[in-house]
Amino acid sequence: MYKPQLLFLLFLAPTLHGLDVRITGKEAGVDVKNEYNRTYNQCWTFSGFGALTLNDRYTLKTGLALWETTVAWETDAFVSASAALPLPIPFPVYADFAYMLNAMPDYETSSHTLLPALGVRGKYAGFALGLRARFSVFYDDPPIFEPILAFSGYVNFFNSEPFRLGLGCANYDDFIAGNFGSYYFNLNSKIRLLKFLFLVNGLDLYQTGSVGLAANLYGLAFNMGVVFNW
Repeated sequence: MYKPQLLFLLFLAPTLHGLDVRITGKEAGVDVKNEYNRTYNQCWTFSGFGALTLNDRYTLKTGLALWETTVAWETDAFVSASAALPLPIPFPVYADFAYMLNAMPDYETSSHTLLPALGVRGKYAGFALGLRARFSVFYDDPPIFEPILAFSGYVNFFNSEPFRLGLGCANYDDFIAGNFGSYYFNLNSKIRLLKFLFLVNGLDLYQTGSVGLAANLYGLAFNMGVVFNW
């Protein structure tokens, strides 16, 4: 009965007494996305997340999102962990693991996704490769298992404390891991407003066809949110 209170105190605490663990970073944010989808026309996504960095090496992150249109809605949630690997090389390599839940109650469907990945994250560029294992459930039918390659990459044209501007390409994000051909391009920015407050923006061009890299049908989405760091 005290678990929510303990998690809240953990998020606020600077150290975990009795353990050699220091909370070296805390982050929380909210975001609103408006997109044009060829299936549902216009739709909205409202999301929030929180993250903890431990010992400047490990990151724990979780989030919840609500996607809605005039005819359907979906709830998405994720939990992820990331660790910087102590390798004797000049660039940082990370091991990531994520669990994603996507549910559409109106259609009595849901999917559970496990996504382990390895990646390089630099100040101006990075990439990651992983294997997405998705289990989809459709009403009374047996679950469908789909193993698919997951990829992501980014380039930052500017990356300073007050301002960042970058371009990314991936077939997954924090909340959803798509098929191999369900990739998107993302132009994003992060602007410092106050000492602990940042404004984030993104413009997505994503593939909505059914033939992967040969598709010529695309959707557009714009998102805006705020992020708190302390």
